[in-house]
Amino acid sequence: MKPSLDIATLRQRYQSGELTPLALVDDLLARLASEDGHHVWISRLDADALRAYASKLDGRDIAALPFYGIPFAIKDNIDLAGLPTTAGCPEYAYTPERHATVVARLIDAGAIPIGKTNLDQFATGLNGTRSPYGACRNAFNPDTISGGSSSGSAVAVALGLASFSLGTDTAGSGRVPAAFNNLIGHKPSCGALSTRGVVPACRSLDAVSIFALTAEDAERVLAVAAGFDAEDEYSRPLAPHGFDFGRAASFRFGVPLQKDLAFFGNAEAERLFGEAVARMKSLGGTPVAVDLAPFLDTARLLYGGPWVAERYLAIRDFFDAQPDKVFPPVREIITGGRDISAADTFASLYKLRAFKRVCDAVWKDIDVMLTPTAGTIYRVDEMQADPIRLNSNLGYYTNFMNLLDLAATAVPAGFQNDGLPFGVTLIAPPHQDGPLLHLASSMQQALGGKLGASGHALPAAEALNLLQDGQVRVAVVGAHLSGLPLNPQLTERDARLVAMTQTAPKYRFYALPDGKRPGLIKVESDGAAIACEVWEMPAKNFGSFVAGIAAPLGIGKLELADGSSVNGFICESIGIADARDITAYGGWRAWLAERGK
Repeated sequence: MKPSLDIATLRQRYQSGELTPLALVDDLLARLASEDGHHVWISRLDADALRAYASKLDGRDIAALPFYGIPFAIKDNIDLAGLPTTAGCPEYAYTPERHATVVARLIDAGAIPIGKTNLDQFATGLNGTRSPYGACRNAFNPDTISGGSSSGSAVAVALGLASFSLGTDTAGSGRVPAAFNNLIGHKPSCGALSTRGVVPACRSLDAVSIFALTAEDAERVLAVAAGFDAEDEYSRPLAPHGFDFGRAASFRFGVPLQKDLAFFGNAEAERLFGEAVARMKSLGGTPVAVDLAPFLDTARLLYGGPWVAERYLAIRDFFDAQPDKVFPPVREIITGGRDISAADTFASLYKLRAFKRVCDAVWKDIDVMLTPTAGTIYRVDEMQADPIRLNSNLGYYTNFMNLLDLAATAVPAGFQNDGLPFGVTLIAPPHQDGPLLHLASSMQQALGGKLGASGHALPAAEALNLLQDGQVRVAVVGAHLSGLPLNPQLTERDARLVAMTQTAPKYRFYALPDGKRPGLIKVESDGAAIACEVWEMPAKNFGSFVAGIAAPLGIGKLELADGSSVNGFICESIGIADARDITAYGGWRAWLAERGK
């Protein structure tokens, strides 16, 4: 079996000296030498070009380059200098002199581009069959669709031909192929990854997406590729995320009402979604029923409103000059955008604002939503016989996402009895990319299994924190614990419980003379572990919380049982002059219980 291409494994092999970028390129060339029966590629860099990229890494510091020698694939509507960009249409092709912004950032970080991947033409489709370069075939069963439009990008990673890949996602193109090929598919917050150098589908909605073998790999890619780009009018910085529900002891997740769940006759998909709900509950999630109707109403605007006109506008000159060169289902869709009026556009924009107001209210009750990524999967011949209706079914859970400015991560969720993968999607408001990927990691670990279509086992999780965190964590040991008198000082500042744990065994614990509060003192010896809770609150609220703490208590750094440090309550040594040592009770609750006897 060929070695795994997950990023952690490759970096370990590079750092040990077991592997070099040139040796990896030679290995990849051997993997790519066979006929492309899955129709993954539209063009690839030749051996000399790949070796040139690898040679540029000679003598470079591995630690300084997060993607040192990491191979990646690029959807062929994203520019890679020197290779044609076709958008799945050979007559449209042009050869860029400059990389797309996201591609340049990854190459600067040491990544090695392999080539350009197949797609539904002009990124219009969710199935992977709408390409003159051949219908891209599923990594598990070539008679089955790969998903689209980022079809080749997903299959390349699933087959072990790249460590990760770039796609685009306007209507679900970065999530549906992930579900159908047992991958992580992250659709970042809109604007987080620059779309400069990307052939638009709907420019106001387009997002560059990430396919990866693990959630940690997707987080690595996002951390490097994200960033404001002044040359992209739709670019915006990825803001610090809020409550990290992906690392919390408890969280609330939305589940569509039964009336809104659609599996299109696929009982296996329905079974696997039920198992995914149970998996979320096992991770500390509390399910909350969500009416998906306003989200579905929003989704209908994408192909029934003015955003079809954006698809036409993106390629108007080419389309008007050579409509016969456009794949028939794509041509049918884009033709519908020619005659949409300004009045129609504004009417749909008004509808969208109304729908968004209703949908935004959902996030007051939940941290994250769970849906199937797609309700079912089809054979290639089924899709080609009924391309519009079946493609619409694939977008049932995905088409509303960018219209509502949401972020999402597709996560593997098991296999049907026929051996085909099934996936679910985690959804959250914009800028919650970090928590989404952290929860995706927990979901992936809870499921277990293999990476993509390879025989490689899922590696152990890594507790990455590569994205900016807008939260502050604080450990509490006394009256601020859940249900105790001062806990509202946390909850009224939007704090959420992250973990119930203990300190490291380095502390003595005292009941202060007022009888209402304890004091925690770090000691050189004869210390013990003390029960505590770790809470997380927005950084903007932390100052007022600290200001309300009365002497002799204050906030310092506490060491937890796992060796990590966190802000937490400490006590001045003078404060324990007349205090009672209650260390033996192991925590404030136990002491209160003893006093109540």
